[in-house]
Amino acid sequence: MTKIGTSIPRPDAHDKVTGAALYPADLIREGMLHAKAVFAHRPSARILRIDASTALAMPGVRAVLTAADVPYNRFGLIETDQPLLCEDRVRFSGDRVALVVAQTPEAAAAGASAVKVEYEDLPVLTDPRDALEPDVPRVHEDRSNVLLHQKIRKGDVDAAFASADVVIEGEFSTGWQEHAYLQPDAGIAYWDEQERLVLETAGQWLHEDRRQIAAMFEMPEERVVIRYAKIGGAFGGREDLSLPPLVALAAWKLKVPVAMQWSREESIVGHHKRHPFFITSKWAAKRDGTILAAQTRLVADGGAYASTSAEVLKCATIFATGPYEIANVATDGIVCYTNNVPSGAFRGFGAPQAHFAAESMVTRLAHALGLDPVDVRRKNLYREGSIESTGLPLPAGVGAREVFERCLEEAREVLPVPLHNGAVSPLRRGIGIACGIKNVGYSFGFPEQATATVELEVTPVSIRSANVRIGTADVGQGAHLVLRQIAAEALDLDLERVRMITDDSSEAPNAGSASASRMTLMGGRAVKDACDQARRQWLAGEEPSATVQYRPPRTTPLDLETGEGTPNYCYGYVAQAAEVEVDVRTGLVRVVRVVSVHDVGRAINRRQVEGQIEGCLAQAIGFALTENFICRDGKVLTPYLSTYLLPTALDMPEIHPVIVEGADPNGPYGARGMAEMALVPFAGAVAAAVHDATGAWVSDLPMTPERVLHAIKESTKNRLVTPAMSS
Repeated sequence: MTKIGTSIPRPDAHDKVTGAALYPADLIREGMLHAKAVFAHRPSARILRIDASTALAMPGVRAVLTAADVPYNRFGLIETDQPLLCEDRVRFSGDRVALVVAQTPEAAAAGASAVKVEYEDLPVLTDPRDALEPDVPRVHEDRSNVLLHQKIRKGDVDAAFASADVVIEGEFSTGWQEHAYLQPDAGIAYWDEQERLVLETAGQWLHEDRRQIAAMFEMPEERVVIRYAKIGGAFGGREDLSLPPLVALAAWKLKVPVAMQWSREESIVGHHKRHPFFITSKWAAKRDGTILAAQTRLVADGGAYASTSAEVLKCATIFATGPYEIANVATDGIVCYTNNVPSGAFRGFGAPQAHFAAESMVTRLAHALGLDPVDVRRKNLYREGSIESTGLPLPAGVGAREVFERCLEEAREVLPVPLHNGAVSPLRRGIGIACGIKNVGYSFGFPEQATATVELEVTPVSIRSANVRIGTADVGQGAHLVLRQIAAEALDLDLERVRMITDDSSEAPNAGSASASRMTLMGGRAVKDACDQARRQWLAGEEPSATVQYRPPRTTPLDLETGEGTPNYCYGYVAQAAEVEVDVRTGLVRVVRVVSVHDVGRAINRRQVEGQIEGCLAQAIGFALTENFICRDGKVLTPYLSTYLLPTALDMPEIHPVIVEGADPNGPYGARGMAEMALVPFAGAVAAAVHDATGAWVSDLPMTPERVLHAIKESTKNRLVTPAMSS
């Protein structure tokens, strides 16, 4: 093999760094109209009246559109519970109530400011735990505040607690996280010469965007075309529609080209976030470190609309015990509507929140037993044939122990022996370790497939070139290059002889979403199988063109009461060791070094895999330490990057990415996805390292200096002597 495992440079890199690459905002041209949304800026209210007369009289304003202009005014990935423009109610401050279309951006902004909306404020529900109470207001009048209550029951936790040598309890919380993709939300829409509505924008799933937009305008799907320009990051933040259907509405209604671009503030207020969680845990173990039982209650804030909350909640619920085989499990996962910003997909999809609690509990359990956290993990980690909490064996290719042992080896090499944390220096060093598991692909019986078409140009004796058609977004992760490498390998072609057709819903078949770490396995397998079939057809003297749909092993829904089922067809595994420095005067935590070990099945492009690990760790640092998204009384108080603190280059630690290759039975050349994995255990590793440095347990994310300092002060009141983690 010459193309697989090779760090081939990104073909789009030059245009991106020189500015030649065209992102959605670069498509805006002279003569287009411009759209501007009118945001509610209040979390819960009844709309009494919308007066657009002043706006319509302003120079340059062409139209003011409201809910009455949308034929089917509902959308959503799973439940269609979100209006494009609110009719009679607003449910979060980022709801849109009107859309102004004008000749210039300035005229559109002025018109939007002139739209008068009369509201009657309603009670605001902002805590998902309060949403469980019987007498609180309903966010949606026609349904319960509880989107989903998923239970898992395995074994007998009460009996296990009664027989345990140690039982500990803990409470944890995690916050919202903003996707903060660099490319602003933008797009253009117009009618083409074939009387099709064309939307050029950025997203994560061409054909799903097309389906939802066609439904909103009650059009046949073939009359809607979605095209993606270059995409400057997504991380789950472009799974839900936000700006795109607004600009599409304007073009659909007015029959002219329309452009739209959100400011950073509009983007932060207007699209979904990572779910906040409140987690209570009770774990039990035998004296030798065998974990006997885990009882967990997770309550998640779904915000104003359903988005993917039910699926995120199910993922968090099955990962509440981390990558450990535990005989007795009782988990209750609950996600509720509130009047906060909607929560939805974000890299890790519920696993980072669940693992923060689970990995913290494993470390605390080890200390309570007087054992090394390394030994407790080693004793309980999943192995081939282990039974999940949902009652069935794990899919083949369980790499949990391999990545853990490799992480320990690497940590001994690159992490120093911790310095003595004496009373003289206020800077204390500590090391923590954590493990993780995360599904690859869609779960819980959701239809999973990827389709690719391969067309060969041939001579009687050779394949000259290939067109590979597969509708998949490259959101910056390098998916198109990976698929191209797989095709080149399968057809024994130079890379430049493989042409990819990927970014037009009318030209490429549906390969599903660029999410769930699925595209290397799913899209790659579809491309490889289509290449193999087209090659066989050429060798047989037939037309060398093949369309193949790949479907992985079947998954099933979970039983709501017991959790029994087959949740996933593939998992990725990760282990991390983190060294931190804590200033005990201020509570400031600095991550110094990270070893991050991943079983990727097979690395198609090693440099891209390492880049994904490094980029993911940047987001993980934000999730664990700096990104404190504040929503108070339903209003976003951190709508700017000046107040929402993203990690910078100066916050990045020395990173040691390590690739383990245990071939996946379903993946192309054994490859599986890994792009989310580095986020999953990281906060748990940092929390363990902070404890190693200071003796303080931090239970709330992000671990801001104030929270860390408070934990340090609390720990000094009732100091426990615990053994430091050995490497």
